Amino acid sequence: MINRPLRWDPLIDDGAGESIAAIYNRAGSAYVAYADGDPKQLFDFDGRHAYADRCLWSVLNDKLMALRLRGAETIRILDAGCGPGTWLRRLVSRAQVLGFTSITARGFDVAEAQVETARQMARELSQLPGVDLAFEVGDLTQPLPEADGTVDLTLCLYSVLSHLPAASLPQVAAEMARVTRGHFIATVRTVGSTPSIFVDALPKARHFQHDHEHDQCHVELIDGRRFVLRFHLFTAAEFRNCFADRFTIEDLRGLDLFHSRFVPDARWNPVAQGGDAVSRHHLAWLEDAYSRLPGFMENANHFLLVARPGMPCEVSARV
Repeated sequence: MINRPLRWDPLIDDGAGESIAAIYNRAGSAYVAYADGDPKQLFDFDGRHAYADRCLWSVLNDKLMALRLRGAETIRILDAGCGPGTWLRRLVSRAQVLGFTSITARGFDVAEAQVETARQMARELSQLPGVDLAFEVGDLTQPLPEADGTVDLTLCLYSVLSHLPAASLPQVAAEMARVTRGHFIATVRTVGSTPSIFVDALPKARHFQHDHEHDQCHVELIDGRRFVLRFHLFTAAEFRNCFADRFTIEDLRGLDLFHSRFVPDARWNPVAQGGDAVSRHHLAWLEDAYSRLPGFMENANHFLLVARPGMPCEVSARV
């Protein structure tokens, strides 16, 4: 075997925003496929984390429908850390089907390549009557341009908050609360989650190691590239406390405690026959039963937080 020198990409420094952008820029279309599956099939939810995506979509769809049932004809949506824009396209598409006549939606991300992908994928959707859909390069640690209390649905999904410096989280929470008049919905990786290399499927890694003391993950890919980037895994209490003094928390639960553990690995398992309906029913029951139970929920792959601005209060005793 030929030992060739490994390329080193320094992706942590004092200006980590640019470093995070660099790695997601290099990921390109591989990240879209890894994170969202086929970007043209918005509602298939057939990727590795399909169960979590379906749960998240159920919450988002419920918020859209509730707003429409109250008689709203206009809606404003903000996706902070939008990546390739899949979730915002889902929301805008659904809002139009529900009969919203004026839909204003903005997504932003530090990675210019991901923003450009989002723009390309949303080209036809953004030209529909009543739709004002824009994707921009932006940094979540900076003040938001939205006016106070103007956003009906504010998103901050999956790894976005985990990539931020801990010291910036209070200001980020304050900005989210300032602009939101409806609901704020966020997800993060938990301390008990299965491993991730962020930009692609795990088999693309030759080696990875998370340094919890310094909130850094070291990754070596099979193509020889190596990188280190900031990443924090949250406990339930941490995640709740980031927003509890700014929002009333409606729900905090784990997403995907069991489903991803039952997904076969082609490197190890024989060809999957697929679970029967009874097995799927029991898995769904287990997810629902344990998703808010302390001790179990922190072994989910993600936490889901649903909150609204106003007088903060304690989350349900089930959490």
